[in-house]
Amino acid sequence: MESVSSLLGSIEDVGRDAVRGGYSRPVFSTAELDLRSWFREEAQRRGLDVETDRNGILWAWWDTETHDDAGRQGALVTGSHLDSVPGGGAFDGPLGVASALAAVDLLKKRGVQPQRALAVTVFPEEEGSRFGVACLGSRLLTGAIDADTARNLKDPDGVTIAEAARANGLNPEHFGRDDDALRRIGDFVELHVEQGRGLIDLDAPIAVGTSIIGHGRWKLAISGQGNHAGTTLMDDRADPMVAAAQVVLAIRKTAAATPEARATVGRIQPIPGGTNVIASRVDLWIDLRHPNDATTAALVESIHGQAQKAAAFEGCTAALTRESVSGTVSFDGELQRQLQLAIPGAPGLPTGAGHDAGILAAHVPSAMLYVRNPTGISHSPEEYVEGDDVDFGAVALADALERLL
Repeated sequence: MESVSSLLGSIEDVGRDAVRGGYSRPVFSTAELDLRSWFREEAQRRGLDVETDRNGILWAWWDTETHDDAGRQGALVTGSHLDSVPGGGAFDGPLGVASALAAVDLLKKRGVQPQRALAVTVFPEEEGSRFGVACLGSRLLTGAIDADTARNLKDPDGVTIAEAARANGLNPEHFGRDDDALRRIGDFVELHVEQGRGLIDLDAPIAVGTSIIGHGRWKLAISGQGNHAGTTLMDDRADPMVAAAQVVLAIRKTAAATPEARATVGRIQPIPGGTNVIASRVDLWIDLRHPNDATTAALVESIHGQAQKAAAFEGCTAALTRESVSGTVSFDGELQRQLQLAIPGAPGLPTGAGHDAGILAAHVPSAMLYVRNPTGISHSPEEYVEGDDVDFGAVALADALERLL
């Protein structure tokens, strides 16, 4: 068996970000493509049958008797993603993929003879760091996003995902809901680094996911009058950056006043973006989360209203566009029970982080395992998992898969 630490060590130089620190591995980047090649090679070394579906999802199959689709009905599927946020940590995504490969090693070492097919998957664009929609691969698979909408998504350089996919051997005309692929999934279990302090506070190395709180992303465009920074008097300005600053503060204040709400502005883009230029427009992206979907909707409405007032005060306008929304998800109760039987003592844990398992949960029985992160920090180079917990997670995943197989 190859250890998870060894597997992760073999990709530790892929996508390192010298400016931000950590890793930047956006979908269809050289780094992400290298990681996909790494996964294919590791899967094939284990005798797994690797294929790429029409939405760019990688499937590595360990079949029991047959390699045709009929033999894959009701398959047990595990895996995660390999892309990252800009300057992300080493574990978010790759830990789940490497642990799944190590779990296959463990099952074979134990002489397990599966009574159903097993697949390890890699979902593309889980983070949405390039094209703006999180869990895009699983959304396409399930039809949670319209295929035409997806094809027209653009990255910051104006490249559409259709263009990027075509340049990398995929036909974007085939994007969209894939009922044949969905029918092949009997159960889905995703292992992931925990992205908070839950396991620190519980003093446990691993937990069974119970739910994902509702979350969404919105783009707010504040338009004003672009002008010269040196010749335009302060009273003559319609500066969208000033309005944007007020909106960022209003978003924080609104979320802080709402129990269990989390709101973040993690990206601001002034246009044209010159130091000596008053921006003509400022785009900012809002990440908003709350366990109650109605509360989320109310918060969005409140923020939009405050943004319009702040913009009007500066002589600007504000327009809000929804990019993606996922309601609160509860994972399959029977799968949770089976995982807790396979991993005695593992507590249940909700999360505020989105995952492909949360998208799949509306269509197939889905569950998650979280491995302790002693820093409690994620989406940052400081994200971490200790070696003993890495190994424990792989064994726990193997135990869970063996029970489900």
